[in-house]
Amino acid sequence: MSELTLTVMRLGFLAVLWLFVIVAVQVIRSDLFGTRVTQRGSRRGGAAGTAPQQTGRQSAAPPQQRQRRGAPTKLVVSEGTLTGTTVALAGQTITLGRAHDSTIVLDDDYASSRHARIYPDRDGQWIVEDLGSTNGTYLDRTRLTTPTPIPPGAPIRIGKTVIELRK
Repeated sequence: MSELTLTVMRLGFLAVLWLFVIVAVQVIRSDLFGTRVTQRGSRRGGAAGTAPQQTGRQSAAPPQQRQRRGAPTKLVVSEGTLTGTTVALAGQTITLGRAHDSTIVLDDDYASSRHARIYPDRDGQWIVEDLGSTNGTYLDRTRLTTPTPIPPGAPIRIGKTVIELRK
């Protein structure tokens, strides 16, 4: 081999090595600092670990949902790092996952960035849907494969986090 070929191979190997190191540092950094629930709550004016405040646009629920008796009014985290967090159900879609723009940001190793969503149907019933997560979403010990209605009080498990609909 010529000296030029050997030098080019060395520089190419060095560039690939540095690229690997940079990508590894970015992954570690995003795992360590990527999801901070306290920043999300304080940014919207609430205390750390509380649910984000609802805007006027999102709080307008259809009249049939307001009149329905016995319907759940809140989503409560009963187990996990966000235990005690409550989100008012106001007719909007609630997203769950590690992504910063999720309604409930899960700081859980077993949660995907866009893990699941909870939304109301036309009858005022709430539906949970797994969004193609790796570790799955469980409704009362059953792994979800299709959008499923949520009975009030039934546990929804995402990794180590358990969420329930309550009145």
